[in-house]
Amino acid sequence: MTNRTRVDFLLLAGFCAFLFFYGISKFGLIGADEPRYAQVAREMLERADWITPTLGGRPWLEKPPLYYWEAMMSYRIFGVSDWSARLPSAFDATLLVLALYFFLRKFFPRVALDGALILASCAGIVGYARAASTDMPLAATFSIALLCWWTWRETGNKLLLLLFFFFIALGMLAKGPVGPFLAGSVLLLYAAANREFRRLSETLWPPGMVLFCVIALPWYFLVQARNPGFFREFIVEQNLGRFSENLYHHVEPFWYYVPVTLVAVVPWTVFVIAGFVNAVRNWKKHRPSSSPGENRARDLGLFACCWLIVLVVFFSISQSKLPGYILPAIPAGALLLAIYLQKRVHEPQAGNPARLLIIFHALLAAAPLVPALLIAYLVMRNGLPVGRPLIVAVTIAAILCAAMALTLLRRDGLRFLRFITLIPVVLTVAAVLKFGSTAIDRTLSARPLARELADLETQPMPLAVYHVPRELEYGLTFYRNQLVINYAWGRIPADAHLLVAPEDSQIEVAKLVPGRHVSFLGEYSPQKLDYFWISRAEPAH
Repeated sequence: MTNRTRVDFLLLAGFCAFLFFYGISKFGLIGADEPRYAQVAREMLERADWITPTLGGRPWLEKPPLYYWEAMMSYRIFGVSDWSARLPSAFDATLLVLALYFFLRKFFPRVALDGALILASCAGIVGYARAASTDMPLAATFSIALLCWWTWRETGNKLLLLLFFFFIALGMLAKGPVGPFLAGSVLLLYAAANREFRRLSETLWPPGMVLFCVIALPWYFLVQARNPGFFREFIVEQNLGRFSENLYHHVEPFWYYVPVTLVAVVPWTVFVIAGFVNAVRNWKKHRPSSSPGENRARDLGLFACCWLIVLVVFFSISQSKLPGYILPAIPAGALLLAIYLQKRVHEPQAGNPARLLIIFHALLAAAPLVPALLIAYLVMRNGLPVGRPLIVAVTIAAILCAAMALTLLRRDGLRFLRFITLIPVVLTVAAVLKFGSTAIDRTLSARPLARELADLETQPMPLAVYHVPRELEYGLTFYRNQLVINYAWGRIPADAHLLVAPEDSQIEVAKLVPGRHVSFLGEYSPQKLDYFWISRAEPAH
């Protein structure tokens, strides 16, 4: 291992450790998906069942098991906690960054570190690397599979083609048929654009297809055998239904994923766009060069464009839209930027990018620091403050923006693009963790409320909720590790229990449980909630 490689590994380890792992438990699980997926994995571990996901003891067949398996292993090693539930995504993100580094080191070694750090610092990667969800496992397995396919295309090494099928099989276990379908669509579009249909037919290699079936299919057969409704719920509702109909009220306009993708690659958005435009121009010229490196850069740029276009178009057509769906497209953006830098930095005749491009990049890279410094105001008050805090935050971001622009506008300034851009990324993440963790935890997570309820109990009691967000319901389920009963189900527990309800709702609650004593125990003001003790129902005479 050379000194340069050691330095690269140290830098990658340091940035991945900070961006993905540091402060991963600063605030509790948020949203509905994080606590729900974390609890499913816990229940599978407690039952020692690696086949049927359950929630509250009932089959939960919305997602395949890859994330659950990873979380189960994390729980077994580190114990059950919110941070151990997030470890699989952080691990998968790190694996993805390393895979891109080794890929670029083979074909474009001078920008290998740049490309890997660009990917690691994209907003979408940082955000979902810290989330207990199925999005990062799919993004990692899908992207590594495509990198393996391209390496096989260049080298002819069949082991890489086997790895392609291996990771596509894992993608099938991460989120279902969408992984293999999207991979096939990317390869088909690329083959059509670059006239490589022979290579596409060679991809259908029987040993690789057998490996895919051996890895991906057994779980599907086993879970269907144990749960006859699996095919209908997972394939028909969760896959076909989500795509063709707005079953789960995630409707967004057709163009939704254009701005989402641009935000997901912040702070590199401006140069990713430049890289995309540059790749399209090179493809349109369609003039093979005497330089193998130029031909390879052109072909890889076209491949990354196909990768990006297929995902954005596919999910734009889908009737159900969520931000995390676009995560597997981000590595394509990092590839486009790495190829762009290869040309601009290491080939002087290419010239520097336009000054306006650099200025826009500096503005976009520094801008997230403002909401990051004021994150507590945004979370607690749903808006930016006026006066001194806003002025200070804007001033800091403006100084940083000016310093970045002045550095990058120098004759050889683009050489510093990687590290000069990582400065605001690191400061933004640090600011969110430093100034926003407590506010996020108290207003968006069920963890503090679960602790308050536990402090009231001399022994664990049943817990019910009434007219609270489902995010809180699932959060309490995980942090208390018990089925939370919702009054809206029409099943009010007969035994004495705790109840969480909106503030000032004691009279309304009393009407729901006539003849039973309702004692106000306290309030949780950050989420405008009250909690009560409900006495045991008297038996009917």
